[in-house]
Amino acid sequence: IDLSMMNCELLATCSALGYLEGDTYHKEPDCLESVKDLIRYLRHEDETRDVRQQLGAAQILQSDLLPILTQHRQDKPLFDAVIRLMVNLTQPALLCFGSLPKEPSFRHHFLQVLTYLQAYKVAFASEKAFGVLSETLYELLQLGWEERQEEDNLLIERILLLVRNILHVPADLDQEKKIDDDASVHDQLLWAIHLSGLDDLLLFLASSSSEQQWSLHVLEIVSLMFRDQNPEQLAGVGQGRLAQERSTDIAELGALRQREMAEKKTRALQRGNRHSRFGGSFIVQGLKSIGERDVIFHKGLHNLRNYSSDLGKQPQKVPKRRQAARELSIQRRSALNVRLFLRDFCSEFLENCYNRLMGSVKDHLLREKAQQHDETYYMWALAFFMAFNRAASFQPGLVSETLSVRTFHFIEQNLTNYYEMMLTDRKEAASWARRMHLALKAYQELLATVNEMDMSPDEAVRESSRIIKNNIFYVMEYRELFLALFRKFNERCQPRSFLRDLVETTHLFLKMLERFCRSRGNLVVQNKQKKRKKKKKKKKVLDQAIVSGSISSSPEELVAVWPALAEQLQCYTQNPELSADSVVPFDAASEVPVEEQRAEAMVRIQDCLLAGQAPQALTLLRSAREVWPEGDVFGSQDISPEEEIELLKQILSAPLPRQQGPEERGAEEEEEEEEEEDEEELQVVQVSEKEFNFLDYLKRFACSTVIRAYVLLLRSYPQNSAHTNHCIVKMLHRLAHDLKMEALLFQLSVFCLFNHLLSDPAAGAYKELVTFAKYILAKFFALAAVNQKAFVELLFWKNTAVVREMTEGYGSVDDRSSSRRAPVWSPEEEAHLRELYLAHKDVEGQDVVEVILVHLNTVPRTRKQIIHHLVQLGLADSVKDFQRKGTHIVLWTEDQELELQRLFEEFQDSDDVLGHIMKNITAKRSRARIVDKLLALGLVAERRELYKKRRKKLASSSLPKGAESLKDFCQEDLEEEENLPEEESEEEGEGGSEAEQVQGSSVLSTENLGQSLHQEGFSTPLLWLQNCLIRAADDREEDGCSQAVPLVPLTEENEEAMENEQFQQLLRKLGVQPPASGQETFWRIPAKLSPTQLRRVAASLSQPEEEQKLQPELQPEVPGEQDSDEEHHKEHRAQALRALLLARKKKAGLASPEEEDTVVGKEPLKAAPKKRQLLDSDEEQEEDEGSNRVPELGAPGIQKKKRFQIEDDEDD
Repeated sequence: IDLSMMNCELLATCSALGYLEGDTYHKEPDCLESVKDLIRYLRHEDETRDVRQQLGAAQILQSDLLPILTQHRQDKPLFDAVIRLMVNLTQPALLCFGSLPKEPSFRHHFLQVLTYLQAYKVAFASEKAFGVLSETLYELLQLGWEERQEEDNLLIERILLLVRNILHVPADLDQEKKIDDDASVHDQLLWAIHLSGLDDLLLFLASSSSEQQWSLHVLEIVSLMFRDQNPEQLAGVGQGRLAQERSTDIAELGALRQREMAEKKTRALQRGNRHSRFGGSFIVQGLKSIGERDVIFHKGLHNLRNYSSDLGKQPQKVPKRRQAARELSIQRRSALNVRLFLRDFCSEFLENCYNRLMGSVKDHLLREKAQQHDETYYMWALAFFMAFNRAASFQPGLVSETLSVRTFHFIEQNLTNYYEMMLTDRKEAASWARRMHLALKAYQELLATVNEMDMSPDEAVRESSRIIKNNIFYVMEYRELFLALFRKFNERCQPRSFLRDLVETTHLFLKMLERFCRSRGNLVVQNKQKKRKKKKKKKKVLDQAIVSGSISSSPEELVAVWPALAEQLQCYTQNPELSADSVVPFDAASEVPVEEQRAEAMVRIQDCLLAGQAPQALTLLRSAREVWPEGDVFGSQDISPEEEIELLKQILSAPLPRQQGPEERGAEEEEEEEEEEDEEELQVVQVSEKEFNFLDYLKRFACSTVIRAYVLLLRSYPQNSAHTNHCIVKMLHRLAHDLKMEALLFQLSVFCLFNHLLSDPAAGAYKELVTFAKYILAKFFALAAVNQKAFVELLFWKNTAVVREMTEGYGSVDDRSSSRRAPVWSPEEEAHLRELYLAHKDVEGQDVVEVILVHLNTVPRTRKQIIHHLVQLGLADSVKDFQRKGTHIVLWTEDQELELQRLFEEFQDSDDVLGHIMKNITAKRSRARIVDKLLALGLVAERRELYKKRRKKLASSSLPKGAESLKDFCQEDLEEEENLPEEESEEEGEGGSEAEQVQGSSVLSTENLGQSLHQEGFSTPLLWLQNCLIRAADDREEDGCSQAVPLVPLTEENEEAMENEQFQQLLRKLGVQPPASGQETFWRIPAKLSPTQLRRVAASLSQPEEEQKLQPELQPEVPGEQDSDEEHHKEHRAQALRALLLARKKKAGLASPEEEDTVVGKEPLKAAPKKRQLLDSDEEQEEDEGSNRVPELGAPGIQKKKRFQIEDDEDD
């Protein structure tokens, strides 16, 4: 940015700071206010960071702020303001822009800010600036905690942040171009820190127990100081060259020498005797050019080996998203004096600070006092200083804080978390991969330190190592970690250095594990398996049933229990202390009205008797008599004690219906589902122990993904270290030799790599690689002599099954698993199958496949195998033709209709007309089919005429003698409850539809989906869908032709519903076709659906409340006239019992509208006004009162039904 284009206010503010005359800086009177104004400008800069760029272009920090910092330190307010401004100006560019900008304009601004930061770093590389900072920090640290003010703590934090910001600035490699052993800008900065004594203050902050609040800042500064250093090289500074380093350098020089000699020899052979212009042209036979002729080669024969069809072609550009990840961390060797200073700093840090600082940082991380991703500094420090300790003079006590199983767990947990985030957060995959690399380095160093402890002369150290290894090798997560990292390795996110460290860490882990197994003989490890089946809670359900008394006891048991109960009852009947008010027989908080809780009270009395609590049962009976005196259901007011005992005996033996209410049942189901989910979550992984086999564990690595990763790293064998190449060859040798799976490496790209290795002039420096390559090639050619298809197999990566087939013969794997496969069909069996199918396919009322299974007894086969073979033979069009959807009989013959008419006339006067017809009809059909046919023939007008008729039995005059009628009544109603839902389910399941494909999905699942969508707030879209289906049915009836009709949502609510997965699942179940990919946008109602089918599908979307409203009104029953008061009392009591049972059934959701209206019509309206009557209007109340005065039998039932509807609407 040109200084002349600088903002006028900003320029005036900078001019008011002061001026530099020689080495002396003269500040202006408004210097402090100008610094505060600059801070204010930075706070309100735009997204391009224009203020920061203008200040950087004007070099305010170099020409004004640094002189003020060094020369006016005594002015404390100005010094504090300048520190604040410098911290803001030097903050990292990534922090300013949030992330690396992708747009070119913002990328330009980002690079410009980075350039100014690098200029600031050069300006700070002086002893004077760091001397002022260290003196100020020293004075502040001299103050005790009681003398230190809040401003002092803020200044300490800002000084540490300023040092952190300066060290964080990346080096400009294009500008510096420094070689090893030369002082870079970063080295100059480190030397200035050393001369100013700031490094000693950092060591004090790290070791002091009273300064733990700065532990994360100190750790971050230390990590930036050693950013480009290698701990192994740093540990050997000043000790001379080690023998290992000398041998490595000699090997590298030997390889370079061999390559150079080979190139000279090749150039000498390429020189021809003739002039290059007379080299001639040659035809390469067998190699076709673009046309049909052979290739013409215009160069010398010595260049023929280098010929390729790709010569002269432009290489295809690789998109950025597919390019390999770059190496961001670059290690270099600093100047000698800087390395000596850093080595001494590391030694002092390990001896005095490491354990205390790492413990404090770990505590901050676990208590979540740190910022996000601060654990990366912890993992870097762990890897760096433990490696330095291992390379310098190994002392396990110096790193004891991080040498534990808990540290292994912490690193493994973070490594797994980074691995999962890299797979899910695609945009930040590279950042997660870098964090995962840091965690892997820490894990590698932990393993290396434990391995070093094995070779310690101290027995206690070796024992500690054995304990740690025993814990690590026992847990399955530590063993499976490397397999997961190999299988999900992505070279576009993870650099080659990550793969190198992963290979070396795996090699070290396998070597330690193998040695540990050999020393132990047998090793027991943890094994985890996922349980997919939920544990059924039969025992719990059984216990609940026993407690609630729903499991009926046998009559013999009840007879045996009654004498003890009778004795207790006789003692308590004469006891005046028992009061009827001591027990409340109803639940006042329940939504069920008190009048309808009589059945519950009867059941509670029976439960008390079954539990042996006779006094409670007697008290509850008397309380219920006071609450429900109508009908003398619980006895009359003047009942004698003997009659009470007899009544309790009859209640004990009565089969009372025990059905849960829909609300209770739903709540219990939800509880059971939650408990099952909790149980599944707790027991989803079954932990057990097993004996460890090293070869079985090694077989887990025998897969193509792991081999590819190793081969990818092997391609850069000239750049790899000797240790890395050894780790690669060792793993491949384990798989090829130890597991006898050398065919895993029979791949063309691997052989091309071997060819390049064997033809390398410096192949003598890679003897281990050459030996292994020759071993694999010899195995391949030995196999190719036997199996000619091995050359074709070179084109593919292989798994273990293919390897076994290549070596043992094709089909060997199938022979081993032949017991699992279906037996082969012989021609005789196929002919027999064809005869059976043709003979029984047209027989009505029987399943063809079941008949075939009975007669085809040569080889045991399953239903699925027979169906699939029938389709293969062409005898059936699809597997769907054999789906069990009922009888599938739709057409009735004339004889069958006459038979049905005869059976109806024969059993017309019986109690169960439909049951007798189904028992005696020849062609077995479902209940719904027979009902539909009877309606179609006009034999019955309504379905209710086919319901099972009730048999009325009048009770005796006294209440104890009427228990028999109570028992019969309950049995009849229970039978009717069993019959009604069956008929309704069959009617819904069959539906009378001729197109079984449309009705393939059960209506029950469709209704469940519809109800769940209603509950989720999709009532309006469901109504819109229902109207669309009905409209389409009407149009098809009028036009007489069918076309696919698109469902076009015009409202936002309908559009959201069409995008909902559950709503789309409902559409598929209804037969609506989804849009074709790339051609259609909307869902369509298919043309094959008839108007009848469309209306049936639309009806299935109705809510249960709406269906109840559409039920026809019931015919009231007129009771016969009673001749005497006794008969009237009997009838009155029978009606009370029916009302009692109806209330119980209604609560269970099993009461039919007919039964409800019948009982309501019969029941006298003497009860108190119910709670839901508050919803009725005044007119309805007047009508209700009038109906009570005038004995019209139809009105009370209709009025009661209306109030039921209002109550349901309120509940909804």
